[in-house]
Amino acid sequence: MQAVLDHIVLNAEDVETLVAFYATVVELAPERLEEFRAGKVPFPSVRVNADTVIDLAPRSMWVGNRLRTTGRPNLNHFCLTLGKAEWESLRARLAARQIVVDGPHPRWGAHGGGTSMYFHDPEGNEIEARYYGD
Repeated sequence: MQAVLDHIVLNAEDVETLVAFYATVVELAPERLEEFRAGKVPFPSVRVNADTVIDLAPRSMWVGNRLRTTGRPNLNHFCLTLGKAEWESLRARLAARQIVVDGPHPRWGAHGGGTSMYFHDPEGNEIEARYYGD
C-alpha cells in the first residue's frame, strides 16, 4: 500500500501563538485562520504541501471530549523535509530567535540518509527538519 499523509492534528493551548510560529518561523501558510477567528470553523491549519496540512486544535476540541481527552503524549515528533537552502534559512531563523536546536546530525528517514535538526514550537511539540543530499 502507498498513501499520502493528509494531515496531523496538534492540540493547541494557544492557537494564535502556534499559527504565528508556524507562519513566521517555519514559513508554512495559514489556512482558514480568519474563518477560525470569526467562529465559522472550529480550527485553523498550516499548509505543509499540496497534500498535507497541520491542524491546530484549540483546547475546546480536546479537553473534556471523551473521544479526545489526550493526544499530546502520543506524538514524539514530526519531520518536515526541505531543500538544503530552505533548511539553512530555517536554521538561521531559529538561531535569530534563540530557539534551541539539536543538530545538524546525519539521520535516517523516509528517503535514506539525510541531515536534520530538532527544535520545539512554543507549546513544546518537537519538530525535526531535514534535507537529503548535498
